[in-house]
Amino acid sequence: MENEKVFAMSFSKVYGLLTAKAERKGRSRAEVDEVTSWLTGYTMKQLEALTDSEITYGDFFRQAPEMNPNREKITGVVCGIRVENIEDPLMREIRYLDKLVDELAKGKAMDKILRK
Repeated sequence: MENEKVFAMSFSKVYGLLTAKAERKGRSRAEVDEVTSWLTGYTMKQLEALTDSEITYGDFFRQAPEMNPNREKITGVVCGIRVENIEDPLMREIRYLDKLVDELAKGKAMDKILRK
């Protein structure tokens, strides 16, 4: 049930919160856009359009052009849960983005965040 609440949230609202978190730690929206684009396959132009749309957070991930195959290298804890152990595939994708933004906010180098 809680997953459904997250899936129904407005993408623009959640993305604004993720961006604000990174910016509070000295990172930029462009960097958040870069990690989001890397993960989902959306272009920068598409991301900009989606932040002005009514798309839900769940649909943002369901409709992603091409999820990065290296996303499975993302491991660690988000909200007290290991991302690699999340059973719901959609929630795992969402938590991958949370983890990438957490790493960005902690000052990790972009090459490491993007698993290069």
